[in-house]
Amino acid sequence: MKIRNLHEDNHLLMVEKPVNIPVQLDESNDKDLLSILKEDIKIRYQKPGNVYLGLVHRLDRPVGGAMVFAKTSKAASRLSDSIRKNELTKTYLAVVRGVPKPTDHLVDFLYKDVQKNIVGVSSKKNKKAKKAMLDYQVLASGNGLSLVKINLLTGRSHQIRVQFASRGFPLYGDQKYGNKVNKPGQQIALWSHEVGFIHPIRKEETKVVSYPPSEHPWTNWEQFLA
Repeated sequence: MKIRNLHEDNHLLMVEKPVNIPVQLDESNDKDLLSILKEDIKIRYQKPGNVYLGLVHRLDRPVGGAMVFAKTSKAASRLSDSIRKNELTKTYLAVVRGVPKPTDHLVDFLYKDVQKNIVGVSSKKNKKAKKAMLDYQVLASGNGLSLVKINLLTGRSHQIRVQFASRGFPLYGDQKYGNKVNKPGQQIALWSHEVGFIHPIRKEETKVVSYPPSEHPWTNWEQFLA
């Protein structure tokens, strides 16, 4: 599988994750992105033994777009620390069903049922629920759909999908949280568009950008995705 390389240096590897492959090995035993990248590094640099590649953030299996990996343990540690301090910015593009308010700041407490792999909105009093926040802006709407740009402020499991679905705006193609309006086989329209941070070693601003494929429903708004 050919993985698009967005940026690489001695400390970082930033790539465009294809849709529908797991980030790391899971119970499906399908080929995962982390293993593919390690194998590629081993071949390209003719490295003997095991290749180190640190996973510092994740994307859901059906979601594609920009991801950052650490090529050294020092870079991994510093990036993980940046994420804990909310110093790493993550911007997503999504197509939702309906027309939300033009802009909003969404705050919820989310609880994950690990056995069922389902996340739901819970009460603030639930000690197992985690606070989830995001800002969004509607870029365009038409034909019952809206193109939304999202600034993710916390990195909770299924966060974007649940926060929009709970307000009546499920993501296009989301079978888990929008099964009443989405058809089986539709690809979820959620894309990791931009990741920005201070380089863990060079201490300079670093950013990578990735755009969704020219496929429905993204093609409704190609002028915003050029």
